[in-house]
Amino acid sequence: MLRRLRIENLVLIREAELELGPGLTAITGETGAGKTILAQAIGLLLGVKGEAGFIGADAPEAYVEAELDLPDGLFEEDGLQALAELRPEGEDWIVLARRIFPDGRTRAYAWGRSIAREDLAAVAERLIAMSGQFQQRRLAQPAYHLDVLDAFVGEEQLRRRRDLRRAWQELLAARRQHQEIAEDATRARARIDELRALADDTAGLGSETEDVLRGERERVRRTAELGQAASAAVEALAPDDGRGAGDLVASAERAVAPLEGLAPELARAGEELREVALRLRETGTELRGLLASLETNPARLEEIEQELERISDLKRRFRVGSLPELLERAEAARGELGRMEAGFDPARASSEKLAAAESRARALSDELRAARRSTAELLAEAVSRELRHVGVGEGEFLVELSERELSPAGADGARFLIRPNPGLPLAPVTETASGGELSRIALAIAAVAGGETIVFDEIDAGIGGRTAHAVGETLRRLGERAQVITITHLPQIASLADRHFRVEKVPGDPTHTRIEPLADDDRREEIERMLGGEEFLALLSQGPDG
Repeated sequence: MLRRLRIENLVLIREAELELGPGLTAITGETGAGKTILAQAIGLLLGVKGEAGFIGADAPEAYVEAELDLPDGLFEEDGLQALAELRPEGEDWIVLARRIFPDGRTRAYAWGRSIAREDLAAVAERLIAMSGQFQQRRLAQPAYHLDVLDAFVGEEQLRRRRDLRRAWQELLAARRQHQEIAEDATRARARIDELRALADDTAGLGSETEDVLRGERERVRRTAELGQAASAAVEALAPDDGRGAGDLVASAERAVAPLEGLAPELARAGEELREVALRLRETGTELRGLLASLETNPARLEEIEQELERISDLKRRFRVGSLPELLERAEAARGELGRMEAGFDPARASSEKLAAAESRARALSDELRAARRSTAELLAEAVSRELRHVGVGEGEFLVELSERELSPAGADGARFLIRPNPGLPLAPVTETASGGELSRIALAIAAVAGGETIVFDEIDAGIGGRTAHAVGETLRRLGERAQVITITHLPQIASLADRHFRVEKVPGDPTHTRIEPLADDDRREEIERMLGGEEFLALLSQGPDG
């Protein structure tokens, strides 16, 4: 649903913001007031080429913005991946916008971020259906005919479509994988060799190996410094000649020991001195052991350097940043090799996966086809009734089904054929209908299978009287399950709307157009103006509450 439409400096509209809702909305105004500027605004969101002439007088630029609800699964459709990546987390609506600059350049936006005009049009066309050139383009697309048929079948059919779209993506992935394996046996062999090398060359390595080797390398490199430090410490603690710290502490302990019972302070001092003396003896022993173990070993240093270089080479060769990551890859490689040795055949596995994906896609396609064939005639009959109701010829309408290659929409093609006048052959809708008829044909189709936001700008072209009443009634019924916005000059249609906006030209320098929602009294006045004062009360009695 289109929640809000904002327009700034577009032709005669300086600023307008329309808060919209479900049901039927009528937009009226005198000829030349600027009603078609609203259609231009929506057209810009649908991808129409912008021009500098669209910018209002004395304005630096023109801007159009729309806020729309997002239906479930929209971004699963082909061609919308770029927009899906821009979607803010948790957003259930989309803000689309178009800006026109004085040199005629335009810029498109989604959620305030710049996008390609083609991407804007792609998503807007899925959310808004508009009469005129857009409806002609849409009715010329076989994919749209299939969408209408499936919408008429019902929600279960739309669920099948979503399931098939996912199955199609799985099928494409399975085909790519199978083709890669089938076409490049050498690469498969190279893959096995890489797995074996990864598993073999990392044997014996642990996640801490690199850190341990680096620590040992530093120790070997600084053997001389370690020896000097240990010798100096031993000399201070327990020299071969003279008395060291250990002897001095022992002498102190012996001095206080006989008198410890006379004073608590001496008892504590004696205990601490004995503990210090013990620690100093242990430390001296450890330092002497270190001195005994130290020796310059150039060969060991070279071994350590070679092992560290080997680990670095492994990380570069297998494109990982750390030894733990390398070991994780190696463990996965051993698992894959184990499955291969146990009889796992990648070629056979990919063939089985491809066959399963094809079978699922075909099964879903068959379900879609069965529902379409059983419903196509019912859709044709329903549309024919609506066509006769809105005054389009004899209302002869046909849904022609054909078979085609499997795609995300199934293996069927659909085409709408119409005979607007007796004696003529059935022909595609866009080849036989005029602009006004095309809008009424679109209305008839939407009346039985629509459920979106639909904008009509030419629905009342060349009609009046009973046909105008019929068109208005059909719009009202459609508004019960879809959002319908119609730009109209017919009071028969405006009187049935759930909400009403009036467009009027305001004289000035420069002249500009104003759009405002109408309350009950203002609405009565506007419809009376449209009627010229005739049949006013009778028409109002036919309104949505009448």
